[in-house]
Amino acid sequence: MPHICRNCKRTFSTELELELHRDICSDGQLYCDECGDRFTERAATEDGWHYRCPNEDCDGSGIDDDIHKVSDARVTNQ
Repeated sequence: MPHICRNCKRTFSTELELELHRDICSDGQLYCDECGDRFTERAATEDGWHYRCPNEDCDGSGIDDDIHKVSDARVTNQ
């Protein structure tokens, strides 16, 4: 069964390959409410537990606090 990246749609033969790819996927899977930047998970964390916005001028931190997964975002009409 192929493993598919939700962000860029690339396929991988193993789950490990997919996990390693997610850390560097160029279609940034996280965004920051504070500054609006979009970035990869690897850029936002060093240990996989604590997240900070990689933008030097931004104080955004914490998954589901200031930093969210792009896949969880909803588009609204105004």
